[in-house]
Amino acid sequence: MADKQQNLIGHLDELRNRLIVTAIVFVGSFIAGFMYVEEIYKWFVRDLDYKLIVLGPSDIIWVYFMLAGVIALAITIPVLALQAWLFVKPALKPFEVKKTLSYIPAFFILFIVGLCFGYFVIFPTVLHFIVGLGGELFETSFTVEKYFKFLMNLTLPIAFLFELPVVVMFLTTIGFINPYVLTKIRKYAYFVLVVLATILSPPDFISQTLVAIPLLLLYEISISLSKYVYKRRMKRLESYNDEDEDMEEAQ
Repeated sequence: MADKQQNLIGHLDELRNRLIVTAIVFVGSFIAGFMYVEEIYKWFVRDLDYKLIVLGPSDIIWVYFMLAGVIALAITIPVLALQAWLFVKPALKPFEVKKTLSYIPAFFILFIVGLCFGYFVIFPTVLHFIVGLGGELFETSFTVEKYFKFLMNLTLPIAFLFELPVVVMFLTTIGFINPYVLTKIRKYAYFVLVVLATILSPPDFISQTLVAIPLLLLYEISISLSKYVYKRRMKRLESYNDEDEDMEEAQ
């Protein structure tokens, strides 16, 4: 009993240290992003045809913190993935250690791809549609806060959901899930993803469809990747067990 408690305390201490390292990277990245907020802001509004206004000093501070936070988040994601890998590494088999390490760059790449897809595809399409509804009835101008909130509410969730394939591959590699479970819960997953698309996107059918379709495709891609990883894992696990049996017989 005492040994179990010591092991639990040791795991909690290690988890705390991993989280501290991640937090330090986030804070450092946030400070660096804060220093370049002006350049980042100018890039975002470089081709904007609408006038952005602020209603008070708090709006300016909010934009600074929001943009710096997004930069810090993008930089911290691979670090967080690495710390998570280091935490579970002792419980992994040798072939799992090497394989799961290769997923860490993918976390960062897919997050950036998701951001780009949301920003360059989903966001302009939805914004153009909504602004077009007003036609010549309204003079178009947005507050900085509302404009960037709308931008982040569309792009950030999509960026996180683009991580789904690599998360599924990672969990399949360590044996936490398998493609048969993903196939079995497909209809429930579809329902959840459609609900997410409805919540995350503006309240119109076109916007919700533009968000929902990529999410459903990502889930199907995740199932296919999980099948591929699962088959390879079973073969390697079989080979690993055979090697253990040969070693035991030799002893």
